[in-house]
Amino acid sequence: MTAPALILIDIQTGFDSPVWGDRNNPDAEEKAGDLLARWRRAGAPVVHIRHVSIEPGSPLGPATGGTAFKPQVAPEAGEVIFDKSVNSAFIGTGLEAHLRDIGATDLLICGLTTPHCVSTTCRMAANLGFRVRLTHDACAAFTGNANGGWANLPAMTATEIHASAVSHLHGEFVTAVRAEDAQP
Repeated sequence: MTAPALILIDIQTGFDSPVWGDRNNPDAEEKAGDLLARWRRAGAPVVHIRHVSIEPGSPLGPATGGTAFKPQVAPEAGEVIFDKSVNSAFIGTGLEAHLRDIGATDLLICGLTTPHCVSTTCRMAANLGFRVRLTHDACAAFTGNANGGWANLPAMTATEIHASAVSHLHGEFVTAVRAEDAQP
């Protein structure tokens, strides 16, 4: 049996921009880094996903420098990197083919942001037949991830946004786990 592939989604310096608003899980990058170290020690498969925005002025665009990986999860030589410009890591990339080529059936996913690229990738992975675990505490959301105020709905905190996203995924698309409990 192949070890689960660790997929690290969009853990980039562009998310340090104040444009995103307040966030939850301030230790998410450290937890993701701990997971990455564990996977490396085990020789288990690792995939880095990087969002390269095509929107002018985006904090995640090449012109702003926001495409750089955060130091806690910087890829090492030989580790697989897929660049994307949409929410799903499966759209316009070779991710699915790579996972099938290495025989990965189980995935462990973490990254930024919980309700957007992490959620979309988790949903697509499950729909493609992968068994997915989501390390909820190695993910984070921002207040800018919700459009509060429309239709008289109240604004949500980053913690509420994150909890809502994980709650919608757990049990249908993923099994939510803590980073400390995840093993290759």
